[in-house]
Amino acid sequence: MSLRSQLLKGILDGCILAVIEKEPVYGYELSKKLQNAGLKDVSEGTIYPVLLRLQKNGYIRGEMQPSESGPNRKYYYLTDTGREALRDIALEWEEIVIPANFLLKRGIQNDGSKAVD
Repeated sequence: MSLRSQLLKGILDGCILAVIEKEPVYGYELSKKLQNAGLKDVSEGTIYPVLLRLQKNGYIRGEMQPSESGPNRKYYYLTDTGREALRDIALEWEEIVIPANFLLKRGIQNDGSKAVD
């Protein structure tokens, strides 16, 4: 598994919840929205197991709805528990990404002081 895949795996739940929070989506549409946001390597095959897990955990619910073109589609909706989980993920992410960006982009001196830019 590539480094990018490992990093993405850790935050994909939050990204999926964030998309569903904005509007109900079906699987293929969700995959396209993630790709359009810049997560090019997130395929339908990647997201369906995540959707099942999120549904099992009560973060989302699925509802079959008629489609204008073709068979019915399963749309996913965020639950109140999912909203809480998304908030928690976003807070935890900020606590990780801010110091990680500082360390990775700016660096620190061996003595712990900030490097001069």
